[in-house]
Amino acid sequence: MKKSGFSIRTATLPALAAGIGIMVLAAAMPMRAQAADKFSIGVPGVPPVFVSALVYTARDAGFYKKYNLDVTIKPFDSGVAAAKAVLSGSVDASISPTAPVVRMISNGNVPMVAVQGFEKPDWFIGSMDPGKSKCEDLKGQAVGVDSPQGARWVALQNMSRACNLLPDKDIPTVNLSSNVGAAMVAGQLTYGVLHLDDIPVIERESGKKLTIVLQIEKTAPGTHYTGLFTTSKKIAADRDAVVRLVAAHIEAIRFMYDPANFAKVGGYAKPTGRNLQDATNAVKVFTDFGFWPNGHAGLDQKRFQKTVDIQVMVGKKSQGKGGIKPEATPVTYERFADLSIWNDAMALVKK
Repeated sequence: MKKSGFSIRTATLPALAAGIGIMVLAAAMPMRAQAADKFSIGVPGVPPVFVSALVYTARDAGFYKKYNLDVTIKPFDSGVAAAKAVLSGSVDASISPTAPVVRMISNGNVPMVAVQGFEKPDWFIGSMDPGKSKCEDLKGQAVGVDSPQGARWVALQNMSRACNLLPDKDIPTVNLSSNVGAAMVAGQLTYGVLHLDDIPVIERESGKKLTIVLQIEKTAPGTHYTGLFTTSKKIAADRDAVVRLVAAHIEAIRFMYDPANFAKVGGYAKPTGRNLQDATNAVKVFTDFGFWPNGHAGLDQKRFQKTVDIQVMVGKKSQGKGGIKPEATPVTYERFADLSIWNDAMALVKK
């Protein structure tokens, strides 16, 4: 009997040890070994405008994967369309222009929340005709924008205020998503609302010098450009995934600001429609400009408030047809932005 008992005990101990070992290994397995959480982001423009280089870099350089995210990127005709897709549940988050979202929250009390920002607008109005270089020359002339009351439309609204002209009242607009520059090169338009990276491409492909008519930072200085938005419902349901998404962006932005990585980022930005050389040059232009927020949330409160104030003014002048309606309560900064997401994301990065 003693011999039999000893055999049972000695046979069981290795099995127990193996079982314990498996449990210990399972507990120690890194989060990345688990199935990645799915997340979707809507980006502005078809093809996407260059702000989207951030999400393509985060995806293709492996930063989303590092934070256990499987991210789908979906282009929309405009950032406003992307924001509406967030509200409908078609995507989890979007890169959308601040002014229209401020208007949506104020007028409709929609549950949009900014968790990261890209605060410096680079908008300008370009002309293919050097003889048409003044603000007043825009009256009655078609100007290329993205969509009705989209980001380019709002930028035109802010810039043309310098000479008391209004889009679709004094200035006809043409809706072209992100293809404004291409239409100007083709000779279909004289004027367009453009980004910094459009200049060298338009000049090279058209063989003409582009004339800058107006710049947003001169006509409406200190406004807030765009942000990464989700809903309060998404944050309540899956805050951890939103934090990890922003953490991946923080690391991707650091990567993008390293000159040694400019060509890599240019390659990741291929979906924007830029060739490698143009995209690589654009990375330098935008990092020199400080476009992507490196080391901060990009949600400056003063720029936000300036944007709100302009939308209130526009709403009063247009009797509520544009901007924030006179009877609506303008959104507050505390309601607009959730800085705790970025703070927790940075703490995660530092780990």
